[in-house]
Amino acid sequence: MDRLYENMHRLLANTTSNFLRYIYPSIQWENRMLGLVGPRGVGKTTLFLQHIKRERSLAETLFVSADNMYFSDHTLYDTAEAFNKDGGRYLYIDEVHKYAGWSRELKAMYDAFPDLHVYFTGSSILDIEKGEADLSRRAPRYLMQGLSFREYLFLFHHIETRTLSLEEILEHKATLDAIDHPLPLFKQYLQSGYYPFGADPDFDIELGQVITRTLEVDIPQFANMNASTGRKLKRLMALISTMAPFKPNMSSLAAKIEASRNNLEDYLLYMEKAGMIAQLRNKASSINALGKTEKVFLDNTNILVNLSDTTPPIGTMRETFFYNQMRVNHLVTASPLSDFEIDGITFEVGGKNKGSDQLKGSRRGVIVKDDIEYGHGNVIPLWAFGLTY
Repeated sequence: MDRLYENMHRLLANTTSNFLRYIYPSIQWENRMLGLVGPRGVGKTTLFLQHIKRERSLAETLFVSADNMYFSDHTLYDTAEAFNKDGGRYLYIDEVHKYAGWSRELKAMYDAFPDLHVYFTGSSILDIEKGEADLSRRAPRYLMQGLSFREYLFLFHHIETRTLSLEEILEHKATLDAIDHPLPLFKQYLQSGYYPFGADPDFDIELGQVITRTLEVDIPQFANMNASTGRKLKRLMALISTMAPFKPNMSSLAAKIEASRNNLEDYLLYMEKAGMIAQLRNKASSINALGKTEKVFLDNTNILVNLSDTTPPIGTMRETFFYNQMRVNHLVTASPLSDFEIDGITFEVGGKNKGSDQLKGSRRGVIVKDDIEYGHGNVIPLWAFGLTY
């Protein structure tokens, strides 16, 4: 196991903890087992390493990646057993989904080693992947999304501001005292600020690789799909990128990628869980009621830019940003009158010249405007909705 410890120390040496993601304080680290799930590239590995560096004694801690060559001839369970016998108390397993039989062995660890804490990261598709053992009672799972505009400001520009509730934003309490004009940085965020690696020189290439591997490797692997199905997912993603946001015609979409209608609904759910797309549903629908999807979006504006041959339509960018940011802490549904509804409030998203005609008849209506720095009355700047987490 020496090389596992060496790898952990190498990773920790390159980990800083001056910036912690929004989800960090809400994780109940005292749980005997927990999972941190989310799309590729949002920073799950870094968060675990930060927790080790801040809170754990290295004499009692081991961090491993489930795709390490070590596990070609060792099992996770045997590793946990040897670690526990040697006085280990905190085992962190990164990318557990890359290990065959992961759920069965995690369950066995939980039952066999009551004094061992096991934490694992995995794809958000694990939320719907049944696995071979029921871990729902043993391991709560926390879903982590990409950077908010607030987090981007701190990580990329060292501009610190507190999180705001929706009501505080509607009361015009969103301010960025450290800068005079938020719009230039907001436009940068829309282009490359959702992922922690957005400052990399080859960000476009790296994000393209994230998209490709999610569609060709992750989803087919979790859903036991063959290679040809993975190619269908890529075709579907390309199709959605030219249409989003749109109200889906399931039969038409299925025909275009040569898939059955029933399979298409599964594909869309997998893609949504994997952080590739987002489906806006009406009030009566649930996460699994795909027949009631009102609009299909790409998941975030960075993916929208990456997949566009030209500059994406500004209206699509605005709506994608609003839905992406607000869904983290709120149930966002389609509005029968306008663009979105949250807690009975109707939101119409547009540019600085957007009017209020579509809010007629709403109990409480809000106009969300891009290209303005400050709001008034029921007019709120779009960038302010990026400060909620």
